[in-house]
Amino acid sequence: MPENKKTNTDRIKRIYDLCQIHFGDVRFVGIKYHNKIGWIAKVQFDGDFESLTADGETSIEALRNLKNRVKKIIKRYNAV
Repeated sequence: MPENKKTNTDRIKRIYDLCQIHFGDVRFVGIKYHNKIGWIAKVQFDGDFESLTADGETSIEALRNLKNRVKKIIKRYNAV
């Protein structure tokens, strides 16, 4: 049975869906490499928030950190 590997595309889609459901209009979710910082994952909104970013040593780590940050905000928002 072949193992289903997650790709960065899958991770970006997951973050996009989370943000779309909880925050509304999402302009984009993306990732880029910066020489001094490393990998940066970013989600940009059309609504109240401007954007959220997270960084990491690898692209996977940056996307994971961004997803965790989004989940933490959702959890905090739902607790209020």
